Amino acid sequence: MKGFIDFIREQGVIGLAVGFILGGAITSLVKAFIADIISPLLAIGMSNLSTLTEAYIQIGSAKIMWGSFINDLINFLVMAFIVYFGVKILKLDKLDKKKDG
Repeated sequence: MKGFIDFIREQGVIGLAVGFILGGAITSLVKAFIADIISPLLAIGMSNLSTLTEAYIQIGSAKIMWGSFINDLINFLVMAFIVYFGVKILKLDKLDKKKDG
């Protein structure tokens, strides 16, 4: 049992698990923010759209869903911003310590 506990401490498994859970929660929060607030605000200037994700270009029988792509791009940029500044503010980039020996 001691070896298992040492492994968890050395490898940061608990921190990884907490980060994974918080990452999932933040992801759903950001997706909701983009879908429910940002996307409808951006669609205000477009005719007959309630959200940005509905914007498309029809080429023959194909629909190019450019609004959905822009929505996902905004979602990615917001998540990258949060992760970058979260790591910098919490100084997590300096948390990793090399194992002695």
